[in-house]
Amino acid sequence: MPTPTAADRFSFGLWTVGWRAADPFGDATRPALDVVEAVHRLAELGAWGLTFHDDDLFGFEPDARHRDRQIARLREACAATGLTVPMVTTNLFTHPVFKDGGLTSNDRAVRRFALRKVLRNVELAAELGARTFVLWGGRDGSEYDSAKDVRAALDRYREAVDLLCGFVTERGHDLRFAIEPKPNEPRGDILLPTVGHALAFIERLEQPGLVGVNPEVGHEQMAGLNAAHGVAQALWAGKLFHIDLNGQRGIKYDQDLVFGHGDLLNAFALVDLLETAGYDGPRHFDYKPSRTEDGVGVWASASANMRTYLLLRERAAAFRADPEVAEALAVAGVHDLATPTLDPGETAAALLDGGAVEDPGALGGRGYGFVRLHQLAVEHLMGAR
Repeated sequence: MPTPTAADRFSFGLWTVGWRAADPFGDATRPALDVVEAVHRLAELGAWGLTFHDDDLFGFEPDARHRDRQIARLREACAATGLTVPMVTTNLFTHPVFKDGGLTSNDRAVRRFALRKVLRNVELAAELGARTFVLWGGRDGSEYDSAKDVRAALDRYREAVDLLCGFVTERGHDLRFAIEPKPNEPRGDILLPTVGHALAFIERLEQPGLVGVNPEVGHEQMAGLNAAHGVAQALWAGKLFHIDLNGQRGIKYDQDLVFGHGDLLNAFALVDLLETAGYDGPRHFDYKPSRTEDGVGVWASASANMRTYLLLRERAAAFRADPEVAEALAVAGVHDLATPTLDPGETAAALLDGGAVEDPGALGGRGYGFVRLHQLAVEHLMGAR
């Protein structure tokens, strides 16, 4: 059984292992988890990093003494264990003040309050050596089409992100921002619901180079999308700054299952993509230990995320090394897609005037062998090869 190490760059949110399992239909089933225990337990399991929202660590609008004490305790625990803080984010969704969003609330005073909250946490992220700051606009959206001017909301979102980018540039912080898309929940509709929406938004910013995306497996699959495709497009755009790994079983509420405990085949494809594309960022698990689990189950589920990723990495490597797979890939023409369609220097006019040389009848009769190729992936995933 593979064992996780710091070299695997596995990280967890404090809100994941620390989730007390309260939901709209039931009270919490577990006691609160102290940040020091979280750091030590994760380090023992082989994790590399811990991430957090400000409220996770020291609560909403804490007094300065409590805030400083909690930060110091986190620093001490990380120093003792070697764990790092690769990412920080800000909670703009729990307190009632954010009922209509933070950065895009219809209330200007709320927007100003939210921006100050984020700016304070950006400073903390830089102090702790985080390289990524995630922006999740969980309340930035609406339930009623007439209640939100979406164009104005996007203007305010852009205004906020431009301010944040300017701030880190002025302060000289080595910090990038990653927008986390989600289609719905807790709002009926959330702004920037998919990777594609976020990428289009980023191109309208003053400093687009400082902003990327943080795709989450479950969020993409909630919208009926292919998570591996979304991550591939983020990689293609050079914008995969961070990633949230978890499990989801179809189009329903955000389940936050252990990674691979949803669509296992898509998880296999995603791991294969990350490992072959040269992604060197954190493998961050944004899951929640099931409400049925006690304290023992919390750490068993944290371990399950890492073990599943490592097992999938092994299976993906074996898949790529299999000569039969190589032959099936050749039959399918997978690698041929990397060949440019046009010859060097060829123009549209030259292509048009060159006359038809392809035989559509013959081309239409070609078999690609995709089913065989996919079956080989299934067999490797199942350990049959």
